[in-house]
Amino acid sequence: IMVQGDEPMDTPKMIGEALQPILQDETVSVVNLMGDISDLEEFEDPNTVKVVVGLDGNAIYFSREPIPSRKKGFGDVPMRKQICVIPFRREFLLEFNQTPETPLEVIESVDMLRIIESGGRVKMVMTSGESYGVDTVADLEKVTERMNDDPLMARYC
Repeated sequence: IMVQGDEPMDTPKMIGEALQPILQDETVSVVNLMGDISDLEEFEDPNTVKVVVGLDGNAIYFSREPIPSRKKGFGDVPMRKQICVIPFRREFLLEFNQTPETPLEVIESVDMLRIIESGGRVKMVMTSGESYGVDTVADLEKVTERMNDDPLMARYC
């Protein structure tokens, strides 16, 4: 399971949620958590990786740009973000690590695009867990404030 260190709010419950599809379906090779984006600022932030998901629950595309388009209205657009809790099957991870970076992966700086561009599927799982990446001082302040009220933090400190 890959858990990125710049998302310190990820919880054991979220890891469990991400594991369920792999445990329940042997055809699933990689899973990625996603969460709702609640405001326009986060939707437009290039440090927040957005994801568009197909009706089958697999990722169609990841981008640092706001996707899908809000052209027809902000409220009606399903705004989802990647949360980097990503379990892989061992064999698939070994194959992934041998696969060269792909053009869209390089442009967007999102490694899951290597899978999609190479014809693979990334199963997306919605979580209600709150998670934010820490890429700026403002992000650090926001996450620190939210984690002050986190009951798990009291257990870790």
